[in-house]
Amino acid sequence: MSDLIEGAETQGGSLARATTEPVERRIEQRRPRVHILTGAVCNNNCIFCMEEDREGRYVTNSATTDQTVQWILSQHDQYEEVCFTSGEPTTNKRLHLWVKMAKERGARWISMMTNGRALSHGLYAKRLVALGMNKFYVSIHGHDKRLHEGLTRTPGSFEQTVAGIEMIARLKPYGVALHTSTVVTKRNLPHLLPIYRFLRARGVDQVVFNVMQANGRANTHFERLFPRYAEIAEQAEEFIAVAREDEDPVMAFFVDIPLCTTTRLPDFNRGYVEDYVHFEPQDSRGLLPPELLDDRRAGQDGELVQIRRADLDDDQRRKRAECAQCRYDEVCAGVWGNYLRRYGWEELRPVPR
Repeated sequence: MSDLIEGAETQGGSLARATTEPVERRIEQRRPRVHILTGAVCNNNCIFCMEEDREGRYVTNSATTDQTVQWILSQHDQYEEVCFTSGEPTTNKRLHLWVKMAKERGARWISMMTNGRALSHGLYAKRLVALGMNKFYVSIHGHDKRLHEGLTRTPGSFEQTVAGIEMIARLKPYGVALHTSTVVTKRNLPHLLPIYRFLRARGVDQVVFNVMQANGRANTHFERLFPRYAEIAEQAEEFIAVAREDEDPVMAFFVDIPLCTTTRLPDFNRGYVEDYVHFEPQDSRGLLPPELLDDRRAGQDGELVQIRRADLDDDQRRKRAECAQCRYDEVCAGVWGNYLRRYGWEELRPVPR
């Protein structure tokens, strides 16, 4: 699943308040969103994709039917947002119908995590918005063709993604929010400022820099791609200091990096992983112990299993005893085990309460 998640949410709220609110409070106040597994395939081939088991994803996501979506949407009042995600949602011919269903059910935010390529077709994008989609998370990993396509490994993807971003930006007067996600790698880390300026100039509301999750292909190519958290934090601090000369606040957010490494960043720019749930026909990755399976049965006839973001955290993230002394312990999900096996705990030090 593409874990493309936003930073500090400012839609419908006070930007002034958000700039002064501690990151811990924002995390504590977050509400879960529901992910609907939509794209059985993807037309990009990103080197860091966490969905390395593409055959497994095809089977799981192909099981999403109109009836599945209808049942999930019947539960929507529990969630702040309905998000179509996993694989590439625009490859699913049922997407427009499902968006319409979500709108009819009264979902406040209807969103999609996408590489944005299909959005370059104006009629396609306008139809999604007309049917009710009002938030787009578009993945883009560089400010030029060489950098972006070196990571997506898909010729022509840069021009199409940029055209998709520009198309959605033109639809913002209709109440549409436009966020982007840039997965931080050793290749694009030195280019945070030009990436940010490039995207803001094209109407992006929030530029989210997502630190890689150390699983899937990101784990396979870890040594080639994954910078240390301390390096990311240092580059982020320098970037924000310069970007503030252009605008303040800087609408960039660093997500999925341990809070103990980013204490020198403004709290406003310290993003967080959104809380979410999704439903699938079975626990395809074996995340749940048998005694939990019955409690997580869902669907019209108990044919679905509820998977929560915390299940993935508990399975692959780690904490140590010293973490209990950190001021962020209650809101910290821990550190990816695959990261710790390479870099250890040295740069991860508890922050005094």
